[in-house]
Amino acid sequence: MSVTNTAVIPQVNGPIPTGPCGDDDCGIRDVLDRLGDRWTVLVLVELSKGVRRFRELERAIPGISQRMLTLTTKRLCRDGLVERTVYPTTPPQTDYRLTPTGKSLADMVFALADWSRDHKNAIAAARSRWDQEHL
Repeated sequence: MSVTNTAVIPQVNGPIPTGPCGDDDCGIRDVLDRLGDRWTVLVLVELSKGVRRFRELERAIPGISQRMLTLTTKRLCRDGLVERTVYPTTPPQTDYRLTPTGKSLADMVFALADWSRDHKNAIAAARSRWDQEHL
């Protein structure tokens, strides 16, 4: 068989490396997909301040459209990160709040922001050195 045959490659190149979770599916791709979209982190940060109505969220997040806020909050509700409560009023009032799982994720986002702030200058310096050597 040739080396380009996928059945042979692991034998030729050694074992297939495992991901960050080892051999199990820890869900990291799902979390990164959710955090990697444009609006999720901003919605999480805003909801970490407390319960918000839909229009309050919309006003607090510059540039987000009604459609994108609707899609983002639905995805976060589906993932169990946000809880949506609809009150039977006219017009209907809708509140959003973080679930305990959403709160723990928001805490991790804040920790990442703190790390980023602490290392911002070092990263900028490393980029500058790299650019001078490679560009």
